[in-house]
Order: sequence, then structure tokens, then C-alpha cells
Amino acid sequence: MSSLACLLLLAATGQAPSAGGFPFFEPVQPPRSLQVMARRGAMGLAPENTAPALEASIADTVEWVEVDVRLTSDGHHVLFHDDVLDHKTDATGRVRESTLAEVRAADAGSPFARRFAGQRVLTLTEALNLARGRVNLYLDCKDVDPDRLAREVLAAKMERQVVVYGEPAALQAVRAEAGEAVALMAKWQPRFGIDAWVGEVRPHAVEIDAENVTSDVCREFHRRGIKVQAKAVGGDDRPEVWDRVAAAGVDWLQTDRAEEVLARQALKAIRPGGAKVAHHRGASHYVPENTLEALRKSVALGADFVEFDIRTTRDGAFVLIHDSSLDRTTTGRGPVRDRTSGEVATLDAGSWFGRPFSGLKVPTLDAFLDAVAPLGVGLYVDAKDIPPEALAEALERHGLTDRAVVYQGAAYLERLKTIAPTLRRMPPLRDPSELDALADRVRPYAVDANWAILSKPLIDRCHALGIKVFSDALGSHETVEHYQRAVRDGLDVIQTNHPVLVLRALALIERSAPARP
Repeated sequence: MSSLACLLLLAATGQAPSAGGFPFFEPVQPPRSLQVMARRGAMGLAPENTAPALEASIADTVEWVEVDVRLTSDGHHVLFHDDVLDHKTDATGRVRESTLAEVRAADAGSPFARRFAGQRVLTLTEALNLARGRVNLYLDCKDVDPDRLAREVLAAKMERQVVVYGEPAALQAVRAEAGEAVALMAKWQPRFGIDAWVGEVRPHAVEIDAENVTSDVCREFHRRGIKVQAKAVGGDDRPEVWDRVAAAGVDWLQTDRAEEVLARQALKAIRPGGAKVAHHRGASHYVPENTLEALRKSVALGADFVEFDIRTTRDGAFVLIHDSSLDRTTTGRGPVRDRTSGEVATLDAGSWFGRPFSGLKVPTLDAFLDAVAPLGVGLYVDAKDIPPEALAEALERHGLTDRAVVYQGAAYLERLKTIAPTLRRMPPLRDPSELDALADRVRPYAVDANWAILSKPLIDRCHALGIKVFSDALGSHETVEHYQRAVRDGLDVIQTNHPVLVLRALALIERSAPARP
């Protein structure tokens, strides 16, 4: 398609570029002033550039995913960062010297973790179809056929959802094929200047390393209708840099820590005093559950409570693990109760989740409490298999009694009430008819109410008894609409596997609330 034909098509469909710049699709509504770009997708929790990495980014409501595009020997575009297939698939050799069939036969999941076994390298067309109407794509042109790439974008009707990044010569080849229908982005550095460089490259967006971002530079590019993307990776991928480039006025922020940027944005919009967020087994969506890394990630995501599970080994030690068996989340096998603490200490509790976490250990209860003590986060203690006497002693010894809420059955909590009357207790509530008996028997601080029975009358009834209401929004209830309805009904704490999505819901509630006097 010629440049003129593309411009006429855009004009006919009402998508011609305006004085304000290229009309990019807004996948997140209402839009955020700073849009987040996940590098290679959520590559910390799924194999980079694959469908699961893109889907995880979409689930977190990022606006952009950066992906890498290369050519196969028979001229097909695929998503792959490295020049060679080695290490990130079970195949070997250069992408450029492999056919599409050979690349597609490679397992791109197992080298990351066995749970992704069988994942395939995406073609560009597959990625475009996956993203359509859901997330925008930054196409990093590592090794491409510009004409073919432009045609693929146009054929997928993804003009407004793509920005093509590359060297100026490649960008001009894309422009020759697609006209102004496909947005182009190039790297800008201060030594280039602005006027002459813009006149030569004619970009719709610029990528600037975070260290070179200033408000004056953003203002100058915006005056020309050009979007500004800050690349904050490596040593620049940290909160103070995110805040600085956001204040300077960038439009997009490229990061390897998209979930933390999103959480930080949302937390700034949420006023204190509302519903709290408990992270299920720590930030278990992003890192291996019940590990010290899960604790650290929860704190980085602004958790109010970290939920964790305690079990007992054969020699009476206490460790953090959810299942009664070691099989799912460690390199061990068999019941936790059948292994000594020394045996459990040798196990890898990270590689099942992903290669970046290989070598993580199952924490002891003492190690976890040592780590959490200075962090200020609340403790949601699931006392799966630990005597109440031992639990009370450990929390007291670490000075954490006033930050803990202990979840267990009514009989266990009755014993705990006798042993440590000030420890806050939380039994499950599966039927509203059980509430009065639980209140009399346990004198709970809170109940963990089944999400299916949540209602404003039930929550009001609990509050009238001086009892807070926690609930687990797990599975099908992990949606913004479900969170918002429960919070508006008065729910005190949401336990979740998707804390970033909960924070988004809370921020939207704040946005719609009347201004406080």
C-alpha cells in the first residue's frame, strides 16, 4: 500500500494523526497519565516474549508490551530477543539460520520452568492478534524485513496499537510501505539536538534513556506532537527514577518491574483509611510463594498484610509452606511432616516457578519473622500445622504480636485465646448463621468470610459486633468489579493473588469519590 493510500484510508476512518500527535489506542480506561511498558512482557514470571508473558502483562493492565522481532531463514517474523535459540529454548543455532518450522518446533517454556513446558515462540502475526484491542506493542526491530513488517501490522489492523522501533534507515523503509499509518520510534540522545534530528527521522515517538530525561526535553518533543518514552532498565529501574521521569512529563515508562510501577501509581491515588490488601502467600503471582522473596515483593507492592502458611517438620521445626507435601513447590518429595528441618533446608523452592528464582529456600518461621520485623507490614498467619503455644511464643519473641492476625478453626483459636488473649484471632465464616456462635466462642478480631456469602447486611452485622471482615478474592472473583462491589459494601481486607489489580480498583474508587472538604 502506498503512503498516499494509507493517509487516505486513515482520513476516511477518522484516524488521521492530529496536531496532538499519533492517535494511539488506549487499552486501559480511564487512561493513566503515565503509561507502563513491560519489557519483553512479564518476563520475571513467564518466558520472555511468549504468550504467557504477554497475557500476564495484560492481566496487570499495562498499556504497552515491548517485544523483540527477528527474521527466520525463510523470511518469517518471530518474537525472540537473542540472536541464537540457545539457553531460551531447547534448540540451538541462530534464529536467522533457522526455518520457521524449526523455530516453532523449539520448546520456549521448559528452559524457564517446567510449568511452561511446550510453549512456542510466537510469530509476529500471532502476537498482533493476541494483543488486538487489549494491549499496545512496541516492536523492537532486531532483524526485520521492514516492508513485510509494515504489511503484517496493516493486515492485522493494528496500526493504532503498534510503535515500530529501530534504526532510522529501517524506520524510513517502514514509512515508505505504510506511510503515516504506522507509528515510528527511534532512540534520541542529547548530542543529536532536537530540531535537525526530528526533521530527519520524523518520529511519532522517541525513546530516551532515563538518565537523559528532563522536563525541557519532554516539553520540546510534546510541542511537536511526539510521545516520549523513558527507558528505565538495569540500574535505573527503581522508584526514585520512575518518580523523576514521571514528574518530567514522559508518556511511557519502559521497565522490568511493571507491577511495582503500577502499584506505586495506584497507591499515590489511594487515601488512607479504606480497605486493606492482603497478599496470598506473599506476592505469589510474581515470585515463588511463601519465600522471603515473596515477602520483599509484597512490601514493594504496598501490601497491608502478608498471608503465609506454617507447617511442622519431623523434628519439630517450623517452616513456611502451603501444601502438606513438598512436591509442588520444592525439589523434594513426600509430606513435610516426614522430613527433618535439615532436609527441607537443602531443597530448592524457586526453580519450579522460574529460572530467575532457582536456589530460593523454604524459610524457617524464625527467618521469616526476622525478615518481616523491620518492614512494618501486617501478618496474616495461616496456622496450618503449628501448636498454638509455639506460634504465640514465636510471635512474642519477635515482638510481632500486635501485627499478627491468626487464621485457623474455632477449636484452635479457643486454645490460642487462653494461651495469648491479646493475639488477634480470625476463624473462617462459611455460613452467616454461624456468626453469633463464632463471636461467643472465639471473640474474634475478624472473620474470614467466604466471598460467596459477602453482602452489605452481613458486613454491617459483623461490624456491629466489633468484628472486621476479611475475604479471599481468589479464582473467578479476581476482577475489578468484584473488588469494588465488596469494598463499597464495607469489606475491610481483600486477600488476593493479584494485588496490582486490587490497587487499580481501589484507585478507581477514589477517583469516582466526591472530593473531601
